[in-house]
Amino acid sequence: MKKDSREYLFDNYKVLLILLVVIGHFIDPCCEQNPYLYELKWAIVAFHMPAFIFISGYFSKQIPSIKKLVKSLVIPYFTYEIVYYLLYTFVLDKSTGFYFARPKFTLWYLMALFVWRIAAPFVQRIPHHLALSIAGGLLIGYTQLGNFLSIPRIVFFFPFFLAGLSFDSSKLEKYRTRAGYAGALALLGGFTIFLFTDKLHRTMTWYIFYGRYSYADMEQGNLEGALVRLVCYGISFLLVYVFMLVLPDKKRSYSYLGQRTMAIYIFHGLVYSCLKYGSNILYSVESNSESVALLLFCVALVWLLSRKPFVAVTNKVANLL
Repeated sequence: MKKDSREYLFDNYKVLLILLVVIGHFIDPCCEQNPYLYELKWAIVAFHMPAFIFISGYFSKQIPSIKKLVKSLVIPYFTYEIVYYLLYTFVLDKSTGFYFARPKFTLWYLMALFVWRIAAPFVQRIPHHLALSIAGGLLIGYTQLGNFLSIPRIVFFFPFFLAGLSFDSSKLEKYRTRAGYAGALALLGGFTIFLFTDKLHRTMTWYIFYGRYSYADMEQGNLEGALVRLVCYGISFLLVYVFMLVLPDKKRSYSYLGQRTMAIYIFHGLVYSCLKYGSNILYSVESNSESVALLLFCVALVWLLSRKPFVAVTNKVANLL
């Protein structure tokens, strides 16, 4: 019998992350109206995209051809940009345009993946490339590029992609012990307590983890902005690795969802846009019961969008050439 060589730890990790991506977006309009959703938003933005990008880097060790990158990322990017334009213009009556150089909503990730996968093999040849990429992430905060070509995000998140690219999962086993598990849970528990007791982070914006905004945009001084961003890197990297010690590395009933994240990622943005710009329902969530209902809706949406029709569409778009 052929041994299953699939690394289910990363499938299970991706299931958690795609759920947090969906929750993070859907609670955004209302999270400041509920203290639990507010801290949940902080917890999500602190690590979910860094972890997703880390895993993307981990599975990018083989250098793809330009044709494959164009087929799997560039064509889908332009396709979904047009879909968003049509949705915004003719359904939601939201002012927009064919801003292909300024990705709409979640589509920046497709553009970023294209750039990272092309640039990483060359950058890896540079001594101390990870430290230099972090320095680049700090320096990009001084610019005012906005969303143009997603350059600020591409530079800011690049260290996580490079770290994933260099990661050797075989070395993880010696840390996945009872002591490692207990230590990781203690760190996560401490982080949770910190969020609910610390007052300093409540004076800031969670945009500090987005990478998209300059220090000036976030009303930070040059030195303050760089120091805060450096702390953000530390928190994000720590959480990325900590979750590897607590998540199951065996196949679970939900593990298959980790192979269908692209469909969920693309289509949840369309659903979110409809609810955000076409109604006030997401803005009206305040009570704990309403918050729980919204979280359950997100779980159900993740399951729905993982069904074969949605996966088939994303696969079809990724194979148009």
